[in-house]
Amino acid sequence: MAKFKKKKSAPTPDPKDSKKESTNEENSKIPETESNDTSASEPTINHEEKSEKDKKLNRLFWLRVACAVIAGTIATFIFEDIQGEERRWASIAFMIIVFIVTIFIAKSMNMQLPSSDRKKIVTQGIGSYIFLYLFVWILTYTIVHAGSVTTGIIPIS
Repeated sequence: MAKFKKKKSAPTPDPKDSKKESTNEENSKIPETESNDTSASEPTINHEEKSEKDKKLNRLFWLRVACAVIAGTIATFIFEDIQGEERRWASIAFMIIVFIVTIFIAKSMNMQLPSSDRKKIVTQGIGSYIFLYLFVWILTYTIVHAGSVTTGIIPIS
């Protein structure tokens, strides 16, 4: 919604002036809008720099997706000897360590981001990373241990 400058009142017209002329002039004038100072503080970025930034952020996103799939699969096998709840916490610690490694990889990509977008190095793809890691870890664990599960109470003949 545009903010309009306050209109300064015109001097009171003389009785001799025509009222038609003053109403036509007021209707033809469009009020000026106030300039928005928030855009002045942002540095202007041309389309080439923006597309390069988007390409690097997309590359970071897909790097994290690939790392989640690979790390989730690896976690199934490297924590095989650990039993119980320790396996879960070891896998979550491994997930966090791999994510921190991707942050260092992102910083080495030399992304020229404005200061307002610096947190995108950490937040880009974090949700996808966590859920894919957990999904792949559970899926591969289930596939690897599918044959070792006992059938339960009812024997299968």
